[in-house]
Amino acid sequence: MSEASKTTHTNQDQQNETWFSSWFDTPYYHILYKERNDKEAQLFMDNLTHYLNLPEKAKVLDLACGKGRHAIYLNQLGFDVIGADLSENSIAEANKNANESLHFKVHDMREVFEEKYDAIFNLFTSFGYFENDDDNLTTLKAIKNSLSDYGFAVIDFMNVNQVIETLVPEEVKTVDGIDFHLKRYVADGHIFKEIDFEDQGQKFHFTEKVKALTLQDFEYMMEEAGIYLLDIFGDYKLKKFHKTESERLILIFK
Repeated sequence: MSEASKTTHTNQDQQNETWFSSWFDTPYYHILYKERNDKEAQLFMDNLTHYLNLPEKAKVLDLACGKGRHAIYLNQLGFDVIGADLSENSIAEANKNANESLHFKVHDMREVFEEKYDAIFNLFTSFGYFENDDDNLTTLKAIKNSLSDYGFAVIDFMNVNQVIETLVPEEVKTVDGIDFHLKRYVADGHIFKEIDFEDQGQKFHFTEKVKALTLQDFEYMMEEAGIYLLDIFGDYKLKKFHKTESERLILIFK
């Protein structure tokens, strides 16, 4: 993130306003989370596409796709896939995998797509980032309005009840020789993760901040957005959602 990543008080305040656009655009984000389980992600996509019974060559949108790991696999399953993300760096990296039926674009999830999709996937807790809570409702409406008449949407969110119950307040995670000092806490209806580390003699500080949205919160927003909630699952094997025990909150809607 060049100069903006230095932890002066002014830049830190500015960074907190748009933490997702700054942190996700750095190489350090991908270093910290490089061990993400691709096998688990592929199992989820297998289960999800089978459950939705998507037609061959269905048009699928991976919304907030990052570097495109889900989008790439969905394309391998035979779907016509668009991956969209706010991070220009992530999209540039994802574009290395583009082909005739797999494309990537920079896009703000609050904005409706002109093209309509048979399925829209918002995966791995890529929701609830905005400072203004109204933007979460705006995003849901944009997803609804980007679906085809027979399309389905999926939000894969954390189960905040389980996350808060099992929150690890502090830990140090070493990846590629970098010691990431992580501090987690809950405040003002959000789950925070403070990330501090040093690399090449320079100190960095980033903050992840996600709205602690419960199933009830989503149900309220969806009702307001005119969305029909079809099903709710609690993990990537699509087991029934349990309020205190499930690892995930997976919402199927249209």
